[in-house]
Amino acid sequence: MTPVDRAADLRQTLARARHDGGRIGFVPTMGALHAGHARLIARARDECDTVVVSLFVNPLQFDRTDDLERYPRTLEADTALCSSLGTDVLFVPAAGEMYPAEPLCRIDVGRLGAHLCGARRPGHFGGVALVVMKLFQMVGPDRAYFGEKDAQQLAIIRRLVRDFDVPVEVVGVPTVREADGLALSSRNRRLSADERERAPALHRALLEAARLIDAGQTDAGAIVAEARAEVPEDGDLRVEYLEIVDPDELQPVQRITGPVLVAGALWVGHTRLIDNLSCTPPAARP
Repeated sequence: MTPVDRAADLRQTLARARHDGGRIGFVPTMGALHAGHARLIARARDECDTVVVSLFVNPLQFDRTDDLERYPRTLEADTALCSSLGTDVLFVPAAGEMYPAEPLCRIDVGRLGAHLCGARRPGHFGGVALVVMKLFQMVGPDRAYFGEKDAQQLAIIRRLVRDFDVPVEVVGVPTVREADGLALSSRNRRLSADERERAPALHRALLEAARLIDAGQTDAGAIVAEARAEVPEDGDLRVEYLEIVDPDELQPVQRITGPVLVAGALWVGHTRLIDNLSCTPPAARP
């Protein structure tokens, strides 16, 4: 595995792989890797000739300074995991390499960021879009792999690629979960033992919404109200949002007539967790 921390060295390294005609797969991450990231890397390894993984905690996508400071950094463990999974190139840039000057040109994600996480984290998805676009320019991948747990991010990146004609195939990889349904996340390591036991409440709420949709209910508001009841809100658990939206445009729906995304964010103590499920009502199935 070749570790690099400069974009110029990254391009030079990948120029040789590109000259050989192989397919380049890219997995952008913020580090603190877990089994969900491992699934992305393994998928890229199966489908591509050269696999690039980036580790970069992007300051532009944090709306709170304390959240940025608390984000876990586990470079040694991350490097070992990437090596064990057959990563060819590990890109670990410093903030000054990614942003040598304050970026004055930004990306507006429009209505795609108006709901779900975007409504509560102003500027977050603009920061995501900017860093992903920069990484795409630096790596020049044929395929890029993203987890479906971050469904809003995935939808925005797909639209980014479409709107800017970026020659990369965006591949969504299903969410990896613990046995009790909790979606794997770098933030899970912040949970205390008691908080970890209670954290799957969000997944149970999503499952209840999916059950109601599968049973033929179409009133999104009523479904959300019943699903929220699965979370016993108190001082330690607080639903930030639970919404049903169109999976492509990410706009809220009132009546479910086709595929939808049920998404939620839950505060467990001081840790914010997100999750989602894709659902199709019986009437819209083949």
